[in-house]
Amino acid sequence: MKWNRRSLLAGSTLAAAAATTGLAPLGAWAQGRKDTLTLALVLEPPGLDPTASAASSIAEVVLYNVFETLTKINPDGSVSPLLAESWEVSPDLKTYTFRLRRGVTFHNGAPCNAAAVKFSFERAGGDKSTNKDKRTFANLRAQVVDEHTVVLINQDIEPDLLFLLGQATAIIVEPKSAATNAARPVGTGPYRLDHWAKGSAVTLARWDGYRNPGGARIRRATFRFIPDPAAQVAALLAGDVDAFPRVTPRGIEQFKAHPRFQVIVSGSRAKTILAMNNARKPLQDVRVRRAIAAAIDRKTVIQAAADGLGVPIGSHYVPGAFGYVDTTGINPYDLDKAKKLIAEAGAKTPLHLTMTLPPAPYARQGGEVIAAELAKIGVTVKLQNVEWAQWLSGTYGARNYDLTLISHVEPFDLGNFAKPGYYWGYQSERFNALFEKIQNTARPADRARLLGDAQRLLAEDCVHAFLYQPQWVTVAAKNLRGLWKDMPVFVNDLSALSWG
Repeated sequence: MKWNRRSLLAGSTLAAAAATTGLAPLGAWAQGRKDTLTLALVLEPPGLDPTASAASSIAEVVLYNVFETLTKINPDGSVSPLLAESWEVSPDLKTYTFRLRRGVTFHNGAPCNAAAVKFSFERAGGDKSTNKDKRTFANLRAQVVDEHTVVLINQDIEPDLLFLLGQATAIIVEPKSAATNAARPVGTGPYRLDHWAKGSAVTLARWDGYRNPGGARIRRATFRFIPDPAAQVAALLAGDVDAFPRVTPRGIEQFKAHPRFQVIVSGSRAKTILAMNNARKPLQDVRVRRAIAAAIDRKTVIQAAADGLGVPIGSHYVPGAFGYVDTTGINPYDLDKAKKLIAEAGAKTPLHLTMTLPPAPYARQGGEVIAAELAKIGVTVKLQNVEWAQWLSGTYGARNYDLTLISHVEPFDLGNFAKPGYYWGYQSERFNALFEKIQNTARPADRARLLGDAQRLLAEDCVHAFLYQPQWVTVAAKNLRGLWKDMPVFVNDLSALSWG
């Protein structure tokens, strides 16, 4: 049974039915059917523990494959049971009682029980946690009722909690091995780490001890890392790669007409933004930030960075999300206004800023266009290309940047604007108070109104130049089955894949 935000808000007590599977045993498959798979990703993960780093590339390899969560997010954004076979929610939407699936073990043989769940969430919300959703878990209190029952008590009302508990930051870890998960991950999923050739590929092998032996049809899966767009096309055409989720869209037309391939264009909840360091001069001045935003033609950036596959946004929220309002008119493209704002701020031109660009093609391609646009209003931008590990440590970790072009892929991340010390340097008591109201409002209509207020405030404060909601492109072999049609989160669910 699937559950979504509306079903949770509509009722005070909900119980998810246990998921059952009707997959045939592996022996029933035709002898000789292909059972290996090579996928390609744009970025290599910095480690394999998604609770230790903000990099979404980690989840692309391990979520639902090596590690599992209490709930599982489906392509349509609903959630289903995974390690929890059912749950109930209290009338005040703050207490969740989870009944765990029995007979589940970690790869090292340790039981996955209520104690492991309690440990995982306390670790995620603890003082030493580097989990990017630490705030969410710090608000939770876990109580062990018995071996297979755990209660989570939330300080706030969070209608999306069941979704959040299906994300990579909410994986259930084995206490004794948790500290080494980045290099030697131990989970409950249908796959184990076989080999990691740093700089090249990660290989996962099917785990024979998985509780559902017929649940994984792919015996061995290799994730290759190919950031260069030309090399991506070449690898697909040569047959070196079976599937490339979220491939750089440049050149996809040739695959649409090719009989060997299928092309899937997926919706997303991602937000591509020109992030500005609000803690640095002259970006502390909202007039400078508004000038930068007004100098950028979103449609031109979408064409350059995403080959036209994107929808303009005006705040940190996307069309289709609950409570969305259109804010693109608050900071529209207007060069004359941008020049006036720069003058009003007293900024001497040329104004010199550095734009830090991670290796993803959308960033490198989009960065060049934005730099050319900003030059028209007297802002000289130095482009600084960095590797992903450098971006995570220097830009995200040390907050050492002026501007950076980045996609934030998490569906529900407005809370980052209320997070002390977050890399954007944004501090607003008004937003913090508004977000607090959002977190404690249960009535859908009231919550939607507050979410709209939050979107408008971020746009008016022009925290960033909010650019577009990307659409993700997957190119894959024609006979590969089970690929996600939409991508509410970054995941490559190997157990759903099979060869036709």
